[in-house]
Amino acid sequence: MNLRTFFYTLGQGIKNIFKNGWFTIASLATISACLFVFGTFFLVAVNLDHIVKTAEQGVSITVFFDEGLSDERIKEIGDLIAMRSEVSKVEFISADQAWEDFSKELGENAEGFTENPLENCANYQIYLRDVSLQSRLVNYLENVEGIRKVNKSDITANTLAGVNMIIAYVSIGMIGILLAVSIFLISNTVTIGISMRQEEIKIMKYIGATDFFVRSPYVIECIIIGLVGSLIPLAVLFYGYNFALEFIEDKFFFIRDIVACIPVFDVFKYLAPISIIIGVGIGFFGSFFTVRKHLKV
Repeated sequence: MNLRTFFYTLGQGIKNIFKNGWFTIASLATISACLFVFGTFFLVAVNLDHIVKTAEQGVSITVFFDEGLSDERIKEIGDLIAMRSEVSKVEFISADQAWEDFSKELGENAEGFTENPLENCANYQIYLRDVSLQSRLVNYLENVEGIRKVNKSDITANTLAGVNMIIAYVSIGMIGILLAVSIFLISNTVTIGISMRQEEIKIMKYIGATDFFVRSPYVIECIIIGLVGSLIPLAVLFYGYNFALEFIEDKFFFIRDIVACIPVFDVFKYLAPISIIIGVGIGFFGSFFTVRKHLKV
C-alpha cells in the first residue's frame, strides 16, 4: 500500500465516523458500557486481592531455638531461612527485646520481675511471600537442627489462602464472561452497521475495487470507534475512583488503617492499556471479519 492510498483510506475511515452518525453513537455506547462494567469489576477485584495480600504480609511464623545454642548457629539458621523461596522477610528478636516488648503489654505488672523470664525466647519472625506455602516451610523448619519449636497459625493461613483463591477464580470467571458478552454485543453492533452499507460495498466491488481497498476504511473506522469507546469509560473510572479514594480518606479516614486501597495511578497503569487493547482489538476484529462476509458479490 502506497502512502497516497493509506491517507485516502484513513480519510475515508474518519469520514465514515461522521457520515454514519447513528452507527457511531451506537457502537461508542456499546463499547463504553461494556468496558465500563469490565473496568469497574477490575478495580474491585484488584483491590480485594490487594487487601488479602496486605493481610498475608502480617502473618508470620515464629521459630525458637534449643537452649544454649551458639550465636553462630543461630545466624546460620537465619541465613538458611532467608534463602528459602517461600520467605519474604526474616526478623531476629533477641530475648531482651522479646521481654521489652512483652513488658510494655504487662505495664506495672512487669515491675515484679527482677530477671528476664524470656531468657530462652530469642526467635526469628518469618514472613511469607504467600501464606499458601506455610505448610511447606514449616515442614522444612521442623527438621532444621537447633530449632526446638515452630509457632504458626494454620487457621489464619488457610483462611487467607482460601479467600485469595476464591477471588482469583471469581475474577477470572467474571472477566471472561464480561469479555465474551462485550465481544458479542459489539460484534452484533458492527454487523448491523456494516450490513446497512452492503449496497455500497457491492458497488465498489463491481467497479473493480480490491478487497483490501473496500475493507480498510471500515476497519479504520471501527478501530477509531474502539479507541474512543475505551477512553470514555477510562476517564469516567479514573475520576470516579480518585474521587472515591479522596472521599474515603476525608470522611472515613479510620478505614485506611484497616483497608488499604491501591493508589489510582498504580491501578490505571494496568487497566488503561488493557481496556485500550480490548477496545481497539474488538473494533479491528469485529469489522475485519464482518466486512469479509460482504465482500463476496
